[in-house]
Amino acid sequence: MNSALLVGGTRFMGRQTVEELLSHGYDVTTFTRGESGDPFVDREGVSNYRGDRNDREALVDARDAVESDVVIDFCGMFPRQIEAATELFADVDAYVYVSSGSAYAENPVPMREETPLHECSEKQAEDESMETYGPRKAKFDRVCFAAANEGVNALVARPMLIYGPHDYTERFDYWLHRVATFDRVLVPGDGSSLLHQLYAVDGARALRILADRGAPGEAYNVADRETVSLDRSLELAADAFDTDLELVHASERELARRDLSPTDFPLYTPSPAVVSTEKLARLGWESTPLADAFSRTVEEHAGSGRTGEELGPARETELALIEELTG
Repeated sequence: MNSALLVGGTRFMGRQTVEELLSHGYDVTTFTRGESGDPFVDREGVSNYRGDRNDREALVDARDAVESDVVIDFCGMFPRQIEAATELFADVDAYVYVSSGSAYAENPVPMREETPLHECSEKQAEDESMETYGPRKAKFDRVCFAAANEGVNALVARPMLIYGPHDYTERFDYWLHRVATFDRVLVPGDGSSLLHQLYAVDGARALRILADRGAPGEAYNVADRETVSLDRSLELAADAFDTDLELVHASERELARRDLSPTDFPLYTPSPAVVSTEKLARLGWESTPLADAFSRTVEEHAGSGRTGEELGPARETELALIEELTG
């Protein structure tokens, strides 16, 4: 039986990845600090090794105790962490680093794996702010590529914005809560904002496929095979909730009347952010039909208690502008 060590793995897509690996015959160990709880306590086939990835000895102990065939790394914050990991796990059959589409420095439609990446200065490499997120992810990717050149079976997955059950970020929950609660919802711009997304369950399947047959030294974009605008996302959510919905669009000038801008809303992007997933699909990966993905996401959201309300405009502000725009 194959064995997998997940650095991280108890939240969101990591949680889905544990389930995916279990369903394909893996024994799974998660390596975490334990601060987010463990949803797999007493789960057959899953163990947890407690430790901080910044503690080299803890990583060495986990490596020696687990003797994993596969390592999937979810939680790198600094390039030096990935340098240490690719050294310590140099002998595994696959080291899969979970990067991000934010690593790309340019924004063609679509972004392909060879699209240029951000540069990352030494100062950026040690800064954990969101402003340096993309450059740091790009640096992590280059560390993996360099390790592969030295014979390490290291490869990179680049997911786009992730949605689905157990989404602790609550970015998608902001919109789901509004669709479920209100008849009218304010949408920035004309609703055509296009941010390529990834259903977390499909992301987990992609990571398992990459661990099984991805090529060392390569990067793979991971996103739904179908793109949808913000408007279409909300319509799909309304269908899943089986509720009527009126979308009220507000231009940048109209939003400014209430001291708002389009970027105050979760999931808004001023220009399309779309990736090609052809390379991953050639390995046999496909994504869940969107109606099914949204239905499962909505079902989990309904019982989660998550609202995401603090991530966007207050409902009072939103409603005042809706009434102003619609009379």
